[in-house]
Amino acid sequence: MTRVELVEVGPRDGLQIIPQFVPTATKIALIRALVGAGFKRMELGSFVSPKAVPQMADMDEVIAQLGPLPGVRGMTLVPNSIGAKRAMAAGITDLIFVISMSNSHNRSNVRRDTEASIADLRSMLAEVDPDGRLKLRIGIATTFHCPFEGVMDEGKVFATIERIVALRDGLELALSDTTGMALPDHVKRFSRRCLDAFGTRARFCFHGHDTAGYGIANVLAAFEAGITSFDGAVAGLGGCPFAPGATGNIASEDLVTLFSRMGVETGIDIDRLLAAGDIAASLPGAVTSGHARAIPRARLLGNGVPLTDAA
Repeated sequence: MTRVELVEVGPRDGLQIIPQFVPTATKIALIRALVGAGFKRMELGSFVSPKAVPQMADMDEVIAQLGPLPGVRGMTLVPNSIGAKRAMAAGITDLIFVISMSNSHNRSNVRRDTEASIADLRSMLAEVDPDGRLKLRIGIATTFHCPFEGVMDEGKVFATIERIVALRDGLELALSDTTGMALPDHVKRFSRRCLDAFGTRARFCFHGHDTAGYGIANVLAAFEAGITSFDGAVAGLGGCPFAPGATGNIASEDLVTLFSRMGVETGIDIDRLLAAGDIAASLPGAVTSGHARAIPRARLLGNGVPLTDAA
């Protein structure tokens, strides 16, 4: 049976935009509920300045109280070497570093040009991981569309990705529809181009939003291109605070339902995921989205009738 990897980003990308601080205990309860649903890879939070992202001010405490999560790859976002050292001191060896393909968005996000962020990544690798022992994901923000510059030039984005891949073999790159405005043909074409050119040197995944309603269609486009790892957020939490107009992430529940009906294995228990979604939906200030949660549970779960459409 075909299998895909679903990466849960709700505890980081989902929570970061909520204005009301989510208590540490609630964050931990949400993470544990998601682990219980079967996620083997998850964004736990970010080691960033609390002035930039107040929601993540308790990151050290969250990691300490969580303790070991056997069989789960917990990732944290870091903006620089300082954040990377904090994460490593907390026992995190899976790091995320974001670089926007648009200079305008990169300035909005981290107050520097894309070129400067690539230089920062190079310096960070040399300083904190000269032996290449860390697992590193590079979020390729605004791969397809920028809220300030519009549709991105594929040739320029490809050339920038080529430079990032050249920094070190084995990097993971998350092709990201940051604004949720990409079209499926663009996603499929560019995903295939990256896999053909760099697939032996780097790993690719797809991170989407559903602003224009193309989220699931874009996931299918990336899947058809050959990508087998996809980000989702429980209950569709999220939205980039530095991308005006972007709505929440693609709901993890929708991804599980989609692939399950296609006969593609995800390893996620949809009933437990829906229960974790109840926690997310109850957070003050949280805005949820997605389609699966609106379907009566008995119908969504099949009520004893198989829902797989695969031949």
